[in-house]
Amino acid sequence: MYFEEIECKTALNKIERKSMPYNWDLNVYRGCEHGCKYCFAIYSHKYLGSYDYYNKIFVKTNVVEQLEKKLSSKTWTQEIINLGGVTDSYQPCESKYKIMPDILNLLIKYKTPCTISTKSKLILRDYDLIEKLSEVTAVNISCTITAMDEKIREKLEPKGAKSLDRFQVLDAFGKTRASTGLHVMPLVPLLTDNRENIENLCYNGAKSKVDYVLVSGLNLKGETRKVFFDFISKEYPEKMYDLLKLYKDGYMDRQYSAERIKMVNEIKGKYNLSGNYKKPLEERLKTFDAKQLSLFDYQL
Repeated sequence: MYFEEIECKTALNKIERKSMPYNWDLNVYRGCEHGCKYCFAIYSHKYLGSYDYYNKIFVKTNVVEQLEKKLSSKTWTQEIINLGGVTDSYQPCESKYKIMPDILNLLIKYKTPCTISTKSKLILRDYDLIEKLSEVTAVNISCTITAMDEKIREKLEPKGAKSLDRFQVLDAFGKTRASTGLHVMPLVPLLTDNRENIENLCYNGAKSKVDYVLVSGLNLKGETRKVFFDFISKEYPEKMYDLLKLYKDGYMDRQYSAERIKMVNEIKGKYNLSGNYKKPLEERLKTFDAKQLSLFDYQL
């Protein structure tokens, strides 16, 4: 594992996706130690002159200073920030660099709403700060959980936390004013998209009283396709032929995808689980000042 400390020109990147409840993305790190074999963001490393997404981690040492410049400016209007859209803010190196507490303190200071998604238990280190942030503005904490079978999970996500540990994270933050979400992203055909796994995930999501569940299929574009099929050839060679048939291009076969969506919706309905990512944040913003609410409505 190699860490390279760099300086960023800006802390926030503008996101132009109307399907999301946020317009800004903040990544403390580039590259991710979790090693997920399906990661969509592998391509992003080439812009930094590297192709070792899992083992060469870029650390933005001045990201806190750059963030305060943005949040303290007269033009900043307390829009929602997504932390970790490309890489996990709580990957293992965060235990060494400890950047997230300073980020959270700034969000508290400037009452800036945010969403945080992780596959790590390390987020519990900052429980008190996140709880405090949830008292002054809207916060959403989500965990990406793809497989309840730990043998499969360990192969797919070598350095991610155990799935039940991630549900414990959701349990914990469910006791704060933050909303919580389960991200089943992605469903991996022939590995995690079976009824038993989805049922188990939804059962535990309902048990953790999450506010919503997001489910999406696996896309295999660019560098991700090679990494994924190299993994399959090594760990599940018997599935290679069928998976290649499902992915003649970067997207899952349409008929197969439609069948899985139908099954997922049926199981989510059984457990009365919402798929609305935006609603929990909207409801929490209503409890804060009108200025923030109007900004949320503007983003939608």
